[in-house]
Amino acid sequence: MALNVEDVIARLDPAERRKVEEMAAELIAEEMTLRELRKARKLTQVSVARELGIGQDGVSRLEQRSDILLSTLRRTVEAMGGSLSLIARFPDRPPVELSGLAEPDPRD
Repeated sequence: MALNVEDVIARLDPAERRKVEEMAAELIAEEMTLRELRKARKLTQVSVARELGIGQDGVSRLEQRSDILLSTLRRTVEAMGGSLSLIARFPDRPPVELSGLAEPDPRD
């Protein structure tokens, strides 16, 4: 008889079930679109636009893009109160944080 994940979780004691649910929530939170991130931060497109010095429609377009310049992504994340770092993952070594990319231009 095949087991599904819900059956396995249902058999756990409450403490173990809570731990699994917390880990699942962390994994889900690790991946968000820009729109989901903005909403999670309880920000409006207008407030982010104001921080970026663009119109609300510009933020809407940013949130719909699948390809974005790293410098634009960095500025957008910073406008939401965060910071951006890039991590490269390989199967044969620990993750590496890439430097020199998406960092502010010193001329700005």
